[in-house]
Amino acid sequence: MGKAMSKSQVAAHLASKFDLKKKAAVGILEEMANLAYREAKNSFTLPGIGKLVLVDRKARIGRNPATGEQIQIPAKTVVKFRVAKAAKEAILKPVK
Repeated sequence: MGKAMSKSQVAAHLASKFDLKKKAAVGILEEMANLAYREAKNSFTLPGIGKLVLVDRKARIGRNPATGEQIQIPAKTVVKFRVAKAAKEAILKPVK
């Protein structure tokens, strides 16, 4: 597997693709992230990529792996990312 693209590399790619200054491309990426953080409570969709959603987890009983002791895990809200069907199909092209 190759290395993941850095934020700088993504910004450089977008800047060259859309004839922008790199600073403008970085600003777009940062604003997109800020918008996703603000709107996650209502679910935030990146068309063709996926959706950020908040999910409520119930309280449950778990085990301490070191001692085997039962512990109470409290209820909490977590952030999940649901990958869009189009992204799955584009990334995981079926092998025939």
